Amino acid sequence: MRTVHFMARLWPMLLILLSSPVMAQDDVAELTAMLEHFLANADSRDVHEDFWADDLVYSSSSGLRFGKADIMQGFDSADAGDDEAPAVIYSGEEIDIRLYGDMAVIAFKLVGAPADGSEKLYYYNTGTFLKRDGTWRVVAWQATKIPSAAGS
Repeated sequence: MRTVHFMARLWPMLLILLSSPVMAQDDVAELTAMLEHFLANADSRDVHEDFWADDLVYSSSSGLRFGKADIMQGFDSADAGDDEAPAVIYSGEEIDIRLYGDMAVIAFKLVGAPADGSEKLYYYNTGTFLKRDGTWRVVAWQATKIPSAAGS
């Protein structure tokens, strides 16, 4: 009887331990896909709406600090009929995702390739993501411009 009682108590703990790496892999895959989708569609209002949390704190590479409302206002002031291709195409390199339960930190090198073929732009970005009600959103973001000689 003792063995059955012990196994009954051990089984839930084993399930948690065995499922944690799978859950972590799922979160890493989800966050990676989310970041890549965001970067590939950075000119889309809807993508920004889904990416940033309402309580976002964004520290830009130009030394400004603002929130989601400011980002969204930028779309409101843009020409609504503008269907031109984006001036810069973004991608991420050296993506490092670290999970801490319902929080994740993503650090990566942002590469901006101007559509006109001019010199690429490089930034180090760090985002803090929080999972609320099963959905990841960015609550804090830091961007640092990498000098031209060091970026490539």
